[in-house]
Parts: sequence; C-alpha cells; structure tokens
Amino acid sequence: MAQEPRQNNSPEQLSAEIARSRDAVSRNLSGLRYELDFPRKIRRSFQQETILWIGAAVAVGVLIAIVPARTKKVYVEPKTGKKSKHRLLEAGFVLGALKIGASLLRPVIVDFVRARLIHVPPPRALPPAKNW
Repeated sequence: MAQEPRQNNSPEQLSAEIARSRDAVSRNLSGLRYELDFPRKIRRSFQQETILWIGAAVAVGVLIAIVPARTKKVYVEPKTGKKSKHRLLEAGFVLGALKIGASLLRPVIVDFVRARLIHVPPPRALPPAKNW
C-alpha cells in the first residue's frame, strides 16, 4: 500500500529507501524467473531421476499399445443388388451419351478455338525497362 508522504525525510533517507525497494523488486523478479523456468526444471529432473523418466515413458507407451483404439463393433448388412444394377446402367448410359456428344461437338470446338487463335492480334512489344 502507498505510504503517506513524509515531509521530514532527508534526501539521503529517500534514496536509501528507493535503493532497498529496487533491490527487493529485483530479488522478487529473479525468484519468479527461477520458478518459471520449466525447461531447466525438466532437464534437471531428467538428469537426477533418469530411471524414473524412462520407466514412465515405457509405461505410457505400453498403455497406448494395450488399450484398444475402438471397442465398439459395427455390423453392416449388405443391401439388395437391384438398385446398384440400375445405377450402373444409368451411369453407363450417361457416359455413352457424353462420348457421342463429345465426338459430335469436337469439330465445332476445334474450329471455334482455331478461329480465336488466328484472329488474335500479336502482343505489342513492351518498352525497354529503365534502369534507375
């Protein structure tokens, strides 16, 4: 909490109090930095308790390998083949119609593309680039 301003403190006392406050804040920040350095803590723990870490890793690996990923069984009943035969027939009919249509339209498309390519004016030459 903020203290009441004192008029009777000398400048030397105020500067000493400021220095103490700065030291306390710097100690608190260094302690916080030490407590929040998790990678260093993990490294030191691994160095001191290597067997424990390796055992924990093996245990987790065994648990992941043993526990089945899916325990629920799903039963699928086969559908009747009548609809699939009709769909196959429809798909074949559509593909045949597309092939006939493409073979009939090919000359028209080729003439259209050829006319577009012949009547396109050649691109203009760009002015030379200026070197700045």
